[in-house]
Amino acid sequence: MEKLENKVAVITGGAMGNGLGIVKVFLKYGAKVAILDYSDKLEDTISNLKENYSGKITGYKVDIRDSKKVEESIEKIVNEYGKIDILINNAGVCRLENFENMSDELRDFHFDINIKGTWNVSKACIKYMKQQNEASIVNLSSVTGPLVADSGEVAYATTKAALIGFTKGLAAEVVKDNIRVNAILPGYIMTPMVEGMAKETDKNNPEKVVEGIAKGIPMGRLGNIEELGELAAFLASKESSYITGQGIIIDGGSTLPETMTMGV
Repeated sequence: MEKLENKVAVITGGAMGNGLGIVKVFLKYGAKVAILDYSDKLEDTISNLKENYSGKITGYKVDIRDSKKVEESIEKIVNEYGKIDILINNAGVCRLENFENMSDELRDFHFDINIKGTWNVSKACIKYMKQQNEASIVNLSSVTGPLVADSGEVAYATTKAALIGFTKGLAAEVVKDNIRVNAILPGYIMTPMVEGMAKETDKNNPEKVVEGIAKGIPMGRLGNIEELGELAAFLASKESSYITGQGIIIDGGSTLPETMTMGV
C-alpha cells in the first residue's frame, strides 16, 4: 500500500513549479489531489495528469486572496472526495525590487498571496481536517527570510519568515485535533520562479545567472521539483507522525558554508 493511499490532498499553486512536483509525487504515492491555482496553466496540467490518474486529480481556478472563493472551492472538494486529509500551502510569489523603490501595491501583492492566501486556505480546510483521525498541513516557506536574503527580496523574505511563525502558532493550536503543521524551507529549486528571477537579474543571459547560483551550492546544482515533492510527502505521511511545528530545510547545503571563497 502506498504511503498516501486513500488520502485527499489540497495543493495550492500546483499547476507548475514546486507545486507540480508535489502533485506528481503525491499521485505516485496514491493520494487523490485537488489543485487550487490561478494560473492559466491549470487546465493543461489537469488534462496531462488525467491521462495516468483519472479520477484522482481535479483542479479549481481560484485566487487564494479571495477567502469566499477559497471556501467555495474547498466545499466543492469535500463534496467530490468526501474529506480533506492533507493541505500543502505552496502558492507564492516573488518579485525583485529595491526596498526604497517598492510600491505599496507590490508589497501588498506579496503579503496578500504569501501570507493572507495561506491563512485563507488553512482556515477553510481545518474544519474538515478536524473530522479525520489525523491530518497534516505543510507550508512552503523558504531559506530566504528565516536564514538568508539577497538585495531586492525584502517583501518576499518578510512573508516567508512570517510563515514560520504561522506554522508554529497554528501547530500549537491544532495539535489537540491530531493535525500536524510543518514547513518546508527550500533553497534554490529549478522552477519558473527561479527562471523569472534569473531573467530579471540578466535579461540577456539568464542561464549564466543559474550557473552562478549552482556554483554557490555545495552540491553544485539546483534541486528539482520532485525532490521537494518527496519531502512534502514525508511530512504529510505517517512516516513523520511525531513531527510538528518544525521547518525542514532542503537546499543542497546552500546555507551551510560560512565563507564561500575559503577552501583547502
